[in-house]
Amino acid sequence: MKIIDWYILKRYLATFFVMIMLFVPIGIMIDVSEKVDKMIDNEAPTADILSYYIDFTFYFASLLFPIFLFLSIIWFTSKLANNTEVIAILSSGISFWRFLRPYFIGASIIAVFSFVMGMFIVPKASEGYNDFRIKYLKGGRDKDRETSRVFNQVNDNEYIYVSSFTPSTKIGYNFTLEHFDGNELEYKITASNIRWIDKDSIYRLSGYMKRTIGVNDDILEKQNRLDTLFEFDLDDLTPVSYVAETKNLFELNSFIEEQRKKGAPNINTYLVVKYKRWSLPISAFILTIIAVSVSSMKRRGGMGVNLAVGISLAFIYIFFDKVFGTMAEQSNFPPLLAVAIPNILFGILAIYLLKNAKR
Repeated sequence: MKIIDWYILKRYLATFFVMIMLFVPIGIMIDVSEKVDKMIDNEAPTADILSYYIDFTFYFASLLFPIFLFLSIIWFTSKLANNTEVIAILSSGISFWRFLRPYFIGASIIAVFSFVMGMFIVPKASEGYNDFRIKYLKGGRDKDRETSRVFNQVNDNEYIYVSSFTPSTKIGYNFTLEHFDGNELEYKITASNIRWIDKDSIYRLSGYMKRTIGVNDDILEKQNRLDTLFEFDLDDLTPVSYVAETKNLFELNSFIEEQRKKGAPNINTYLVVKYKRWSLPISAFILTIIAVSVSSMKRRGGMGVNLAVGISLAFIYIFFDKVFGTMAEQSNFPPLLAVAIPNILFGILAIYLLKNAKR
């Protein structure tokens, strides 16, 4: 690798990590100013707060990854262009494609970094970040959990339903369990409510009734209250919407298959999370090409114009990412296509800008 390659590569990586170290503390200060009163009101322990902001650092950095990448490349490449260093490099006989080589090497390093972060580190940070928010910032009110008209397949033979569910008390109302033998209904259990008793590790059913399907007549069994056991946990049957974000590479695949077998209604949400993790390394290359193409030429307005264009493009990328992700989560729009479209659109933009930059 030539000296010029090392020079550009070091500037690429150094500026990227400086951007992270610059903006993450700003994000932390803004978050503290907004939430310090709630933390005090809910008596959040100091150790939990420190742990929360460690998790916040990784969560925040992964969330704004495109902006950090764009700004870092545009920043130092614009400085190279303003100092006529880019012109000097290209005038020495180096082609524009050759000029891009250290950028691609840097993008590869960032891609590996983002892959490891997204697959193994950020999931754990996401769990701690969201758990703290629910416990201390939302007063224990879990608004990210499905709490109405909960239907789930427990196993191959059993389905349950509750009309509403309260996570804090672990009480489900208008409970129904249907047990099948093949396609034939074998028995059906209903109750006005079902409560998980932590002390005794049992379920308590109020207004219990069991109907066993007979050949000629059905058998009815009723009790005002029944303490019993089931092969499920109500808390597990109503996972929070961000549950997929807390799973690492290996756990996520198993979790999605498990939820698919159960007939989970929000399977698309989990698939979007999975595909986004795999697309993030690819986006590192696309965003790198766009950023270099935008900032490698000296222009009127200098670095300010380049930064404005870069920030605008980064926010447009995040906007498309959110819009298509939401479409997949809320409709039958294919999750893979929803994740791919922003990268395809910006990939086309990258090719167009690259051709113009080479002229």
